[in-house]
Amino acid sequence: MDEASDQARFTEVFVPYLVDAFRLARWLAGSRADAEDIVQEASMRAFKNIRGFSGGNPRAWVLTIVRNTSYSWLAKNRPKDVVLSDDLNQDDREQFEQAGTQEMQTPETALIAKLEAEQVRKAMASLPAPFREILVLREIHDLDYCTIAEVAALPIGTVMSRLARARRLLSATIANGIP
Repeated sequence: MDEASDQARFTEVFVPYLVDAFRLARWLAGSRADAEDIVQEASMRAFKNIRGFSGGNPRAWVLTIVRNTSYSWLAKNRPKDVVLSDDLNQDDREQFEQAGTQEMQTPETALIAKLEAEQVRKAMASLPAPFREILVLREIHDLDYCTIAEVAALPIGTVMSRLARARRLLSATIANGIP
């Protein structure tokens, strides 16, 4: 294979999942700027290793690279005691708040939905990284348990237990009005 065919394969395998890559990096890093750096580094890693892609699930392959890049980038660039959460930028926040609310009839229901979305976003951001990661992969990226296990390099039982615990923590956080 030559560089032109590597580029074509990279475009076919990696590029369609750039939005998913950014979303995952954003949730793991907690910062838009950091997520952009992580996705750029993950893109370079993927391009270097595109010949190693064996034709399995390209989305899982991409998210695995982004996940691993996120953790190595965070370990290198952030002190261990820094909390890995940050506010969404205005565009992302508006998109999140408007998701599923296109058919609202009153200003009151729009305000309630906006407040609920913000509460869920804050509650998710407050989860410990291992639980937030599994919850994001399942609920935002809509991955099945097997694919999450592949991406996170965990046994499927661990994925299932972390997801259950993440959901309990999220519910408790929302019920208690924390954060």
